Amino acid sequence: MRLLSLDRRIIYILVLLAVGVPLLFRVPLPVKVGVETRKVHSAIDNIPHGSYVMLSFDIEASSLPEVKPLAEATVRHCFQRDLRIIGLALFSEGAAIGYNLLVQVADEMGKVYGSDYIYLGFRPQYVSAILGMGESIEDVFPLDYLNNDWREYPGYASLGNYDDVALVISIADGSLPTYWVEYAGSRYNQKIAACLTAAMTTSYYPYTVSGQLVGMVSGLKGAAEYETMLGYSGGGHRGMLSQSSGHALIILLVIVANVAELRKRK
Repeated sequence: MRLLSLDRRIIYILVLLAVGVPLLFRVPLPVKVGVETRKVHSAIDNIPHGSYVMLSFDIEASSLPEVKPLAEATVRHCFQRDLRIIGLALFSEGAAIGYNLLVQVADEMGKVYGSDYIYLGFRPQYVSAILGMGESIEDVFPLDYLNNDWREYPGYASLGNYDDVALVISIADGSLPTYWVEYAGSRYNQKIAACLTAAMTTSYYPYTVSGQLVGMVSGLKGAAEYETMLGYSGGGHRGMLSQSSGHALIILLVIVANVAELRKRK
């Protein structure tokens, strides 16, 4: 049959359209919020206004399309709760990504640098950095990302170490949440949550079951769930629509190809 000899470039174009076109529209999809996403949302909701929350952008640029909606939703929730964000990165690529994302969301929500959030930048040797902040954040990050003394900002003069931080959220595409758990959690009793790529989800279920992580939000589905709880439609919803339409096209192509092959044999 002619269908079995279809030019593969046509299939590529169909996949491109199936994945790309949904990104241009905001079509609401029914999203059922999972238990782990609710745990993270609840943990942030229960933090008193004005408390410090540390967001560590432990990511590389290759994972940005999946991780960015997760990070945006988390930052929005913290700002909505009037929490003071301490941004940093333990991967060099995450430094600029984290800063730009914080500035973007802060500008949209009318938040001010130095009062509502600061960004400390990148430090290598993440184990040493995590342990060092348990004693003194200032010793590990004497200056912020803008090369200023962050202790002079009115909202952060009292920040000393993990004792002053209500929650650490590791936004990660790899194993960094493990180090936060092992060093900040075990040694300093720091509460930790994680925002992860979908591929990392199964690796961290033991940590949530044991209580070493207060919860985790994972993948585009997690981002869409979090957006649903915050009452808006963003990159998570668009990504899920695009992903779902791409999957539907692949399933359709598999069915059509198998039907064509069966008819050929007759």
